[in-house]
Amino acid sequence: MPPSIPVVLAPYDPEWPRMAAGHAERLRVLGSTLVAVHHIGSTSVPGLAAKPIIDLMPLVTGLADLDRERGRVEALGYAWHGELGISGRRYCTLSDGAGNRIVQLHFFSADSPQVERHVAFRDYLRAHPDAAGAYEKEKRRARDLHPDDTHAYTDEKDAWIRDTEAKALTWFAERRDARHARPISN
Repeated sequence: MPPSIPVVLAPYDPEWPRMAAGHAERLRVLGSTLVAVHHIGSTSVPGLAAKPIIDLMPLVTGLADLDRERGRVEALGYAWHGELGISGRRYCTLSDGAGNRIVQLHFFSADSPQVERHVAFRDYLRAHPDAAGAYEKEKRRARDLHPDDTHAYTDEKDAWIRDTEAKALTWFAERRDARHARPISN
């Protein structure tokens, strides 16, 4: 497990999407194993304060395929942490020269149910500024309780995230169903 680090919440930086795209582009070394890369987490939600760490969710053809490509990921400078508590995930971190974590990769198989959960939460916050504002408030509350421990900070926010995630999944499914609904013609 990567060590806990101090919780720093930075104001939204409009450069985060560009940075995410640059890190996603580097993952092309995985070739046909890489299916897609999603920018997730708080840095993917415009206007939301966040730990200045880019979260990417690369989707792969399969985890066995990715495991064979581990050396390519590590050659990019990422530390490989395996599942790290989430079955079906491969978690990797990238730090800068000063040892500050700057990127987190959450690899999943493209058909993993985890994918919808992450995308729904991100899209829900993007579409609901009130929810994003409430999340920022929750993050600040958790940071104030655990300023030097990202692990405790994450645990502290968990109940709020799970509650909002349930709303997000319902909202996401309704939007998906509405897009696929076809009018009945006579």
